[in-house]
Amino acid sequence: MSRTLVVTGTGTGVGKTVVTAAVAALAVGAGERVAVLKPAQTGVAPGDPGDVDEVARLVPGATVRELARYPDPLAPATAARRAGLAPVGPTAVADAARALAADHDLVLVEGAGGLLVRFDDRGGGLADAAALLGAPVLVVAAAGLGTLNHTVLTVEALHGRGLDTPGVVVGSWPAEPDLAARCNLEDLPGTTGVPLCGVLPEGAGTLDPDRFGDVAGHGLCPALGGRWHTPGS
Repeated sequence: MSRTLVVTGTGTGVGKTVVTAAVAALAVGAGERVAVLKPAQTGVAPGDPGDVDEVARLVPGATVRELARYPDPLAPATAARRAGLAPVGPTAVADAARALAADHDLVLVEGAGGLLVRFDDRGGGLADAAALLGAPVLVVAAAGLGTLNHTVLTVEALHGRGLDTPGVVVGSWPAEPDLAARCNLEDLPGTTGVPLCGVLPEGAGTLDPDRFGDVAGHGLCPALGGRWHTPGS
């Protein structure tokens, strides 16, 4: 039976695409047919590489699909309006994910920015698409100061909408973590009430596919196909 996992972030630039690619790489490595869906790509000109192109480079063999692209680096609803283009609402996202699920074992849906970023001017967004799909939502968080508040708010928003989450992944762990980052690694499970599912190193997205797959295996927990365990477990 096909599975669908939605990937959101606590904000922009936290490593959603790399985490999405890491989950995809482990599933492809296990022999699964994997598709990655990006509903709305913003801030990228036509013809330039976007998030799905990064996934395709890191995970050869994965199917990638982008539904819409808007040039301004803004929330999808705003970017669509400014460009005079049609937005991509939650129903279209869910329909596209279901179509991919027909011939894939795992479908990953990567959002834009944070969970409640609007896809259309009616207020629809990634959380609504996840609800239509009945899919769990993996949360990608930053490592440093401020991440506890942002991550708790995201998890509470998910639970308030009746959505499940397997947990949180730190999307870009610095080579030299400061005190806040080190404490956050210990505090995230207790403050959010959900598991810490992995930590991926800063710069993982620059690696070649073979090395990236190895890093994904070391950086994600068994529930996501990897070998990482919470420190002390």
